[in-house]
Amino acid sequence: MATQPLAIPAPVAVERPSRWRALGSWITTVDHKRIGILYGVTSIFFFLVGGLEALLIRIQLAKPLSTFVSAQTYNELFTMHALTMIFLALMPLTAALFNFIVPLQIGARDVAFPRLNALSYWLYFFGGLLLNISWFVGQAPNAGWFAYAPITIKQYNPGLHMDFYVLSLQVLGISSILSALNFIITIINLRAPGMRLMRMPLFTWMTLITAVLLATAMAVLTVALSQLMFDRLFGTPIYEPAKGADPLLWQHLFWIFGHPEVYILILPIFGIISEVLPTFARKPLFGYNVMVFSGILIGWLGWGVWSHHMFATGLGPIADSFFAVSTMLIGIPTGIKVFNWLATLWGGSIRFTTANLFAIAFIPMFTIGGISGIMHATAPVDLQQTDTYFVVAHIHYVFFGGTVLGLLAGVYYWFPKVFGRLLDERLGRWHFWLTIVGANLAFFPMHFLGMHGMPRRTWTYLPGLGFDRLNLLETVGAFIMAAGALVFVVNLVRSARRGAIAGPNPWGAATLEWSIPSPPPPYNFREIPIVHSRLPLWEKDPQLRFGIPQGRAEEDVQQVTMGGQTVGTFAYPDDESKMSPHDLGIHLPPPSFWPVVMAFFITLFFGGWMIHWVVPAVAALGVAATIYFMAFEPGHSH
Repeated sequence: MATQPLAIPAPVAVERPSRWRALGSWITTVDHKRIGILYGVTSIFFFLVGGLEALLIRIQLAKPLSTFVSAQTYNELFTMHALTMIFLALMPLTAALFNFIVPLQIGARDVAFPRLNALSYWLYFFGGLLLNISWFVGQAPNAGWFAYAPITIKQYNPGLHMDFYVLSLQVLGISSILSALNFIITIINLRAPGMRLMRMPLFTWMTLITAVLLATAMAVLTVALSQLMFDRLFGTPIYEPAKGADPLLWQHLFWIFGHPEVYILILPIFGIISEVLPTFARKPLFGYNVMVFSGILIGWLGWGVWSHHMFATGLGPIADSFFAVSTMLIGIPTGIKVFNWLATLWGGSIRFTTANLFAIAFIPMFTIGGISGIMHATAPVDLQQTDTYFVVAHIHYVFFGGTVLGLLAGVYYWFPKVFGRLLDERLGRWHFWLTIVGANLAFFPMHFLGMHGMPRRTWTYLPGLGFDRLNLLETVGAFIMAAGALVFVVNLVRSARRGAIAGPNPWGAATLEWSIPSPPPPYNFREIPIVHSRLPLWEKDPQLRFGIPQGRAEEDVQQVTMGGQTVGTFAYPDDESKMSPHDLGIHLPPPSFWPVVMAFFITLFFGGWMIHWVVPAVAALGVAATIYFMAFEPGHSH
């Protein structure tokens, strides 16, 4: 029987809420999807701030003996650039994807602790503000993101520079720990029936491993920061050599956090790439089981490599040998992942969407950073390279060529699910090529500068050393990347409002988040799905991955076209999808303003130590009162 075309009802005038009410709904939201969007918007803003700091650095280094900024300002710039990119941009942008995507991938209606989830976001927001307030009072952190003792103690670093560092990072650390614990519990306890651990999508698996690393590694950093806070505020002798302390204690504690931090930033990207490549190669991920266990092995080995950052401190041959071997070993599971991604692409029917272009480009860019990392695993080589621009090249190929490119692949891939609209592919390709060309111009010459002897963290350099042209080339590359970032922001803003309608599954993907409308309803799933395989949508309709609409007659489906080519389908939702959770008998936690209030008082508690002890005392009372009121807040709407 022929199916009648679906009649599209005329638009109905709906009374829009006031701007203040709409703003209030975002401030008090506990919906994991809205919190994911808040994380995303805030982290992209801080990414632009960190990029501006990088441009100022590159302008200063574009020519020898430049006086564009002072030496003190330069120290603040490279310190804040690293802190902003790592703690305020890259980690939170992965958190944005965790929040929005993971509950959908496991068939859950929300995270395990929605208000705790909101609290973690607002702690991140206020912690980021506290860190950047330092610019406006002329006291930005100035000792590098690693903050090596003893240059961080009051004797050598007076003022509030490092106080802002210590106190704001503790706020951000609390945010990360709370978020990590929430996602561990969510993934373990809220998976849909039938979704065994070995049926979870790779992105969810990497999220779980990352959350475990985050909860444990940030705890180590919190201990180190607390001790430094006591040294600076109360004069304790924990890191001060003149009082009998060993400043290497800070390095050990910092890098016990710092190297798992590398995998905290890169493991979610491994998950994103493992979702994007199979979708656009139209074939299942090669070696799923091996990919899962290699991710677990990377997380485990990540705890045993920290002292390769300390080869130059004179640890001795035994320690050097152990950490050299462990660093080389961690390259094995990483290499396995690269092999499996290439095997996934081999023989596939590849679609070169912008998301897939970024995912494919990630492989060689990250591999370049990985190869130079293996070089640093050899202690004698590391002694020659550790304080040169060669190491700067390595970390940028890992963090930008790895983390940033992977995140961009994830944004282009999941943007339709978040906003129900596709990002513009033409602008996307401009963004891709500007980013790839600019990144390689900016970062690859750093290898040669390092081999020629240019030290890292240098404010300026003399002419005639052979550094001039390569530094100018890097600055040009940085501005090309900035142009790409501008195109990206324009694409985000335009497409969120006027992009092509995406529909529930524009890519023909296989995981659960693509089985519901885009954007998802507040309750995610009308009925919790029952999972029978790792690729539930492809199992239900094997032809879906080849672009055939799932279970719909052509008359019922609006084709989504882009550049004259059909890229997806949109099935019109039935009336049930427009009903409220209350009408459907689904309980969701109500909005709450206590998370933002508690986050404010926690941030005030830490930041207040720079003003007077009375401020943290009052803030502590505010935290206690907030805990009390939150504990007795109704758990349902009336």
